[in-house]
Amino acid sequence: MIWTLILLTLTVLWIILGTTKFKLHPFFVLLWAAIGLGLLAQIPGKDLIPLIAKGFGKTFENIGLLIVFGTLIGVSLEQSGATQSIARSLLKILSRLPVPYAVSAIGYIVAIPVFCDSAFVILSALNKTLAQESKTPRLALTIALSTGLFAPHVLVPPTPGPLAAAAQLELQNLGLLIVLGGLVALILVVVGALYAQYLAKKIKAMPEFDAANTTRNITAKHGQKPSISSGENHDSASNEESIDLELGHAQGLPGLFHALSPIFVPIVLMALGSILKFTGLNLGVFENIMLMLSSPEAALLIGLLLAMSLKIAKPRNQSKDKLIEQGLKIAAPILLITAMGGALGSVIKELPLTQYLSAFDGLEHFGLILPFGIAALLKTAQGSSTVAIITTASIIFPILSQLGLSSELDKVWVIIAIGTGSMTVSHANDSYFWIVSQMGEIDVKTAYRHHTFATLLQGVTGLFVVLGLKWLTSILT
Repeated sequence: MIWTLILLTLTVLWIILGTTKFKLHPFFVLLWAAIGLGLLAQIPGKDLIPLIAKGFGKTFENIGLLIVFGTLIGVSLEQSGATQSIARSLLKILSRLPVPYAVSAIGYIVAIPVFCDSAFVILSALNKTLAQESKTPRLALTIALSTGLFAPHVLVPPTPGPLAAAAQLELQNLGLLIVLGGLVALILVVVGALYAQYLAKKIKAMPEFDAANTTRNITAKHGQKPSISSGENHDSASNEESIDLELGHAQGLPGLFHALSPIFVPIVLMALGSILKFTGLNLGVFENIMLMLSSPEAALLIGLLLAMSLKIAKPRNQSKDKLIEQGLKIAAPILLITAMGGALGSVIKELPLTQYLSAFDGLEHFGLILPFGIAALLKTAQGSSTVAIITTASIIFPILSQLGLSSELDKVWVIIAIGTGSMTVSHANDSYFWIVSQMGEIDVKTAYRHHTFATLLQGVTGLFVVLGLKWLTSILT
């Protein structure tokens, strides 16, 4: 059985090296990981490819529409200027709060449907203006925005990481994950805001930013220029368009209620569905209709229809068909990566991990620390939070019962622990690190000192929060 653990270790090492040293696309890294693991585990060749195809197809079936709908919602919010409307409206509503807290709140809301890297680009110009008008050090607001966007990105569906983990762990109650993941994400956003507020009081002025020198320094250290698409879900072309939108679109923004409706209507519907299932009320036809509308696919489809009703910002001059085409282009690689993660998970499930680990009586004492630790190791080593989440979920699923984490609520805590681990930490091998440093106009040393440290602070705090919440719920139930 030691051989099984060696194989898993080799698989993890390959994923790290394949995405960092060899710069291969995560889809192919995960594909070869699945094939190599299967062959070394002596799964018959005639069964291996069908097994991989089955795992790929099952994951695609479980979350394919969710990712497509979620991506299209995010693109619609970007193209219509809804993200700017949300940001500006929240700034007015939260005007009594210190500016870093308001910026973090903006990040928390916007990151639910929009990937954190794209959202940072969209909001960076607004952040810069806000820093000048409020006379707040821009570094503090950069950290407030980066941490505010990061936590929901790894904890709250419909972003791909949490969705993929839910599919891998066969979680049935996605609404519960949204509610509890949103709660933990909110706590971690406040942690980021506290650190940003500390910086605002401590820092008097920022050092001059030299993008060319930053690039030269990194090229010398790492042998390559920084890339903003090194494994995370990011499209540099769409980011350039987002900058144009922020700079060119000042009028005609949708109202706050309309801008928020594609985000909150699906969340409310899924929450209502979870409440109906939990209470067991018999409401006849109304119950059947609500259960249909509250399914994740139907709820996100309704959110998509609301998002598509938003008018595209005039500087775009782009049709709805083009918008859908752009969204599908962004969704395609995400779907491939997450589905291939499911394929790797199907191979891992064939390994005799359960039988081997059942001999260890104290394994349940590791609990949520194990999924957190694996995700943190993978994130720190290879950079992509999404890949870290997918891989960790694949490894953890076969041993959930040995960890004492087999109920629906336990699975939610596992996914949140994996998500917080995948925040720990963002540094030079992470595309998001470069977006924050370049768009926030801070040098690499400063980005390491504050952005990387802030993600470490959020990740470690997240572990203690999820452990505390699990302990509290175990007492109450």
